[in-house]
Amino acid sequence: MSSSTELAGALEYHVANSLGWQDLRPLQRASIEPVRSGADCLLIAPTAGGKTEAASFPVLSRMIDEGWHGLSVIYVAPLKALLNNLLPRLDQYTAWLGRRVALWHGDIGDSARRAILSEPPDILLTTPESLEAVLVSRRVDHRLLFRDLHVVIADEIHSFAAGDRGWHLVAVLERIQRLAEHRIQRIGLSATLGNPEDVLTWYQGSNVAAGVGGRVISAGDPPAAPDLALDYVGSVENAAVVIAALHAGEKRLVFCESRAQAEQLTFGLRDQGVTTFISHSSLSLDERRQSETAFAEARDCVIVSTSTLELGIDIGDLDRMIQLDSPRSVGSFLQRLGRTGRRAGASRNALFLATEHETFLRAAGLLHLWGQGFVEPVTPPPAPRHIAAQQFLALALQEGRFARARWQEWWAGSPVMADGAEVLEYLASSGYLAEDGGWLFIGPSAERDFGGRNFLELLSTFIADLELTVLHGRKEIGGVSPISLNAAVIRGEKPLLLAGHAWKVVAVDWQRHRVDVEPEADRGKVRWSSEPLPESFEMVRARREVLLGEDPPASMSQRAVDALGTIRGVWSERVDPAGLVLARGEKDVVLWSMAGLRAHETLAAALPNEFEARSTNESMRFAPAFDLAEFRGSALGEALPFIAPDAVSGLKFSAALPADLARATLAERFVDRANASEVVGGPIAFANVPDSAS
Repeated sequence: MSSSTELAGALEYHVANSLGWQDLRPLQRASIEPVRSGADCLLIAPTAGGKTEAASFPVLSRMIDEGWHGLSVIYVAPLKALLNNLLPRLDQYTAWLGRRVALWHGDIGDSARRAILSEPPDILLTTPESLEAVLVSRRVDHRLLFRDLHVVIADEIHSFAAGDRGWHLVAVLERIQRLAEHRIQRIGLSATLGNPEDVLTWYQGSNVAAGVGGRVISAGDPPAAPDLALDYVGSVENAAVVIAALHAGEKRLVFCESRAQAEQLTFGLRDQGVTTFISHSSLSLDERRQSETAFAEARDCVIVSTSTLELGIDIGDLDRMIQLDSPRSVGSFLQRLGRTGRRAGASRNALFLATEHETFLRAAGLLHLWGQGFVEPVTPPPAPRHIAAQQFLALALQEGRFARARWQEWWAGSPVMADGAEVLEYLASSGYLAEDGGWLFIGPSAERDFGGRNFLELLSTFIADLELTVLHGRKEIGGVSPISLNAAVIRGEKPLLLAGHAWKVVAVDWQRHRVDVEPEADRGKVRWSSEPLPESFEMVRARREVLLGEDPPASMSQRAVDALGTIRGVWSERVDPAGLVLARGEKDVVLWSMAGLRAHETLAAALPNEFEARSTNESMRFAPAFDLAEFRGSALGEALPFIAPDAVSGLKFSAALPADLARATLAERFVDRANASEVVGGPIAFANVPDSAS
């Protein structure tokens, strides 16, 4: 090493001699002192900046110098594939020091789990759901397992913080903290964050009140400007032709915005004779493992993926990142861009291939927004009342019973339990928790709604669509949604597409959720259920700026230039530089407000019913009764978007909440009063409405 690192001597020796490193990377050196001090830390560096080592090296140094024993470190990540990828590296680092690391997630068998419980490793790689499974297991002595825990490292912390899995994670950590004999140091890792201090405070939880310091560590030179290109190809089939013709001999990673699109592109590329691998969440474990192995070893190939490869999985020596259509956030784009430029002399690059005018405009808007230096703040969704309900039930399983008067002690004032008293009252009054002498335990309603397969449903905080398992002989290919199995597919007249291959359906067993198939030469189709996604105010307004003349900071093919001209022509009467556009048609009034679905639905909730507002991300459509003066006077202070009763089923554990509270939870997560106010008060440049309406 070029100079002393302040790591433990044995570790520093192996970094220099076993790895052959002449020096640590900037973040790795900058993190040593704060991590070794015991402070909670958020470590930020560009993708491939060495974040794993920035956390693990000083933590391992503490482990050696302070004589930790037993399960001392938990390393959580949002994806099983990421944990699989990390295992060999951390196994090497711990072996240098005579320590051990082990892996525990949904794909790990019972024998490996029993070995972990009988002789716990020093570091456990796992997911929040698997931690919950350990906590609620009757065969685990929780206090014995977690008493020596000193550190929890959360990889890709932004991915957790943006959703309910993050609330679940921090709630589980508070329960583990109560079992541990030491204050648990919390370390988060991320490459893309617009508000790091807020995320760190959220992750620290009870450590803030306990006086544990929190430090954001960001180091390393900013990466060089990437090579960006934007093209319009018009279809997935054309995209396959273009990708097959480009960069032969190189490893190319293509991100798709849906599983169905990934399957179509993979089939098309293989049809072009391109060695292609595919990754998405509905593939079987065997298919995913084969792909992960190929990612690291193959060279002249294309890897097609949904967001599953967006996070920090090592896919080897990648040359090109190609984006089919567009992601829906700058943060997601930055994660994907960071998959390239990892080796010396290589540069970051991205090629956007748009298959529709709508997605071309989204890509152009995203690139324009990125060019302005914007990165979305990561904000945990508000009102996690359903997670509070899950936590009460999980605690009852974990402990067998808990004292009603002392439940707060388990979460130490965590905001996840801000409405805990109200939620607990409902659980007790509706039979989800039964009470005896001030003690609460699992009740008959919880047994009925969540008791199947030993309360397996309580371990996951998100709802997975029903899928049928697809098998060729004894080999599992993956899973498909029932909507993929129309009459023609079931009769074997049309093929099914899965894992990049076409299959003829031989038999469907609806009771066992099983589909038997055999190979088919013709192209098939596959669909998974999905809902239109609301987009942020910033993303939609960026599209407006592109429509008004801003060009994206990327080289554009002639096809792209022509497509942009066509799109601007189509939208010319819907956007105006002086303000929003209001236009009356024969049957309705349309406001092209370009503010995102959340702002539009919030505003719709404040308007009179006779306005009959209908919203998209780009516009609000009203009945002829629309009155501009009344619109301007909308009271948004208490407005909450309407939530249909059926929509509550999409909120996990909603059954354990009163119906009105479950709907309020969804509404509070959808509301956007700030940007709705901007629509109400913003200038309207063009109002093609009669004087009585204006």
